[in-house]
Parts: sequence; C-alpha cells; structure tokens
Amino acid sequence: MTEDFQTSRRAFLALAATGAAAAALPARDAGAQAVATNARIVIIGAGAAGTAMANRLVRRLEGAQITLIDPRAEHLYQPGLSLVAAGLKPASYVVSRTTDWLPAGVTLIAEPVAAVDPEAQTVATGGGQSLGYDFLIVAPGLILDHDAIEGFSLDMVGENGIGALYAGPDHAARTWAAAARFVEEGGRGVFTRPATEMKCAGAPLKHTFLIDDRLRRAGNRGNAEIAYMAPQTALFGVPIVSERVRMLFGDRGIGFTQQRTLRSIDAEARIATFVDQDGFTHEEDYDYLHVIPPQRAPAFVVESGLAWADRWTDQGWVDCEPATLRHNRYPNIWAVGDVAGVPKGKTAASVKWQVPVVEDHLVAAIEGREGTETYNGYTSCPLITRIGRAMLVEFDYNNNLVPSFPGIIAPLEELWISWLMKEVALKATYNAMLRGRA
Repeated sequence: MTEDFQTSRRAFLALAATGAAAAALPARDAGAQAVATNARIVIIGAGAAGTAMANRLVRRLEGAQITLIDPRAEHLYQPGLSLVAAGLKPASYVVSRTTDWLPAGVTLIAEPVAAVDPEAQTVATGGGQSLGYDFLIVAPGLILDHDAIEGFSLDMVGENGIGALYAGPDHAARTWAAAARFVEEGGRGVFTRPATEMKCAGAPLKHTFLIDDRLRRAGNRGNAEIAYMAPQTALFGVPIVSERVRMLFGDRGIGFTQQRTLRSIDAEARIATFVDQDGFTHEEDYDYLHVIPPQRAPAFVVESGLAWADRWTDQGWVDCEPATLRHNRYPNIWAVGDVAGVPKGKTAASVKWQVPVVEDHLVAAIEGREGTETYNGYTSCPLITRIGRAMLVEFDYNNNLVPSFPGIIAPLEELWISWLMKEVALKATYNAMLRGRA
C-alpha cells in the first residue's frame, strides 16, 4: 500500500467519522438546563440559519413563544446546486420541504415579511399580520437581482447558451442542459461573477472548473475557449487562495479578465456587454454564458432601518457587530447567514458557526447577563477544481487559513478527500446543522 493511498484512506476514515458524529451528536448546549422564559422570539427566514436557530432555541428555552416567518414551501440545499449544474446530481437532490426540518413548538407563518419596526418591536407580514417580539433574528437570506442585468430573464436559462445555477434547482438543471451543449459542440464559454457581495464566492470558480473538466473528459477542450470575467482584481478574496486559483487557471488555459461587470445580454445575438472600472463597455461573444447576478438584502431590511448606513449602501446588509452578529443599534436584534453585514460569512459552513454564537447571546440576554461566544468569520469553501478533486479552503475574517483537519487535508491541494467532503459528507453535516445538532 503506497504512502499516498494510506494518507487518503486515513483522511477518508477521519472525514467519515466526522460526518457520522455531526449527524449523531446532540447540539453543543443540549446538556445545559433549559431556561424558563415567556419571551416572544421571531425568526425571519426558514433557510439554513433560521431553521438551525429554531431547532436549537426550542431545546434551549422552555416556555418561549418562537415564531418563524417564511413563505417558501421548499427548503433548498444550496451547496448542491453547483453539482446539479454540472450534471452530477439531479435537481431533486437539493429539494426538501420546509416543514420537514421544523421542530414541534415552533409556529410557522408562511408569508413574506413586509416590514420591521425596531422601535415598536413588531414585524408586519405580507398577509397583514403584525407580530410583537422581545427578540428578533433576521435570517431571510438574500435577493438575486437578475433584473439588474439588462435583457436577461430567468426564462432564458437553458436556452441560447445561457446558464444561471444560483436561481434554484430547476434553473441549475437547465444550466447543465445549456452547458452540456457547449461541452459537446465547443465554442466560447464566458463565466461571470457580480460586483456585489455574494453567497459562496467560490461557486463561480467551481462551475468554471467543472465545465473545463467536462470538456476534457469529452475530448473537446481543444475546441473550446474559457473566459472568466469578474469586477474584482483577484480571483478569490483570500490572497493565497487567489494565487493558487490563478496558477490553476494558467495550467488549464482559462483566461481571466479583471474589472469587468456584466451589464446586459443580447440572447439572440449571443453577445454579453460588460463595463470596466472606467465606465467603458466591452462586447463579448459567447456560445455559453454563465450568469451570476448582483445580490442584495431583501427590501424590508433597508426600509425598516436595519441596514448599514455607511457600508454596502447599494446592497443593504444588516448593520451588526462582526463578533456577536448583534445589531449595532438595536440590542435585541441579531442577523444570521447571508443577510448579515459582516466581512465574510455567506456560506452554510459560516451559518454552522454563527448560529451557536447568536444562541449564546440571546439566552444570555434572557437571563440578564452578557454572552461569551464569538464568531471569528469562519467560512469554508470546498473549492471543486475538477470532478473528483477539490481544495478544502477554510478561512476567517483576517484571511487566515484555519484548516479543520491539519496534517490530514492540505487546504491548497487538489485532493480526492476534499471532493468527498463536498460530494458526500457535507450534506450529512448540513442536515445535522439544520436539526441544531452540529
């Protein structure tokens, strides 16, 4: 048995044990005595953050009135969308029912949020209800602003060479339909990312790498050009990771044009127009175009006065303290997940570490004391570089690499074990997180 094989086998066993433990173990504070309270707690959003929070609070608090507000009937396992868009998983892989994950003792109001009044401590729903709260958790996710791209609409996805995997499971499947034609026929593929903050900033790179690999496996890479175009000057927000991706792009003949923001699409002519940092426009022809739109907070966040006034003013992220995720002006409000206005943290892995911090501070507030837990910006990205290989990139607010498996998984190496983390173990850990047990 070779040393490399032994190392991979040890890493696999460690990873498998970690995934099994995450699914089986109780939440960190499950052994603590339940806190008796009649507090009214409203959670906005039943995505990863809101659902995990509801499950943890139900076990931690006795007598609390916990209400979750979200109109979505389906829960989406968003980390799986990149696999669907590369033809590696069916659309059904990422879909479950919202109610499947909710504990007894939580009231679900299946309506959108229309407004929050942080002074009166009320939440208004789209159906006309008004709910008072003592504590508020803001976790609605974010809005994909497809309308910001002139000439684009979601009904185009899958046709005329257009893909958009972020839009949901059906659109991810239709993205693969368009990408598969590109893989078969060749031509010019243009891959984009937006100028705004975004969920899972590694997803544009994953899709680029996967389609490159699909072309190679089809024996058609020589008939294809791949161009990655982004508004940023770096390929990834962590410098050492950005340099590693730049090297991989160079090795695989993937072009990178920086300071280019997608402005409009002429689908019939297959021309995408980009704008550069000086405001000049550039037309790019394509046979396949992957669209990732600008991303923003839901309108009620800005309209209710919960957003930053001097940062991300075009995006509307919640004004909160990075270490505790507590609102900087309203101490009984916290933000969790994509909507939080912090320097890092728009991934499911971030949610896993954010939720216990907010739980700690909320319970402490109920008990009249100060919380002690802090969030250091932990963000994880199993960055797929080809089918069967990935880099497990983990980092904090300061762009320090913070590997979970030091000595086992090298964060900047393309490893089979890191691929398994994404393709196999991650979903089990995610599901355990939803239940409040990871």
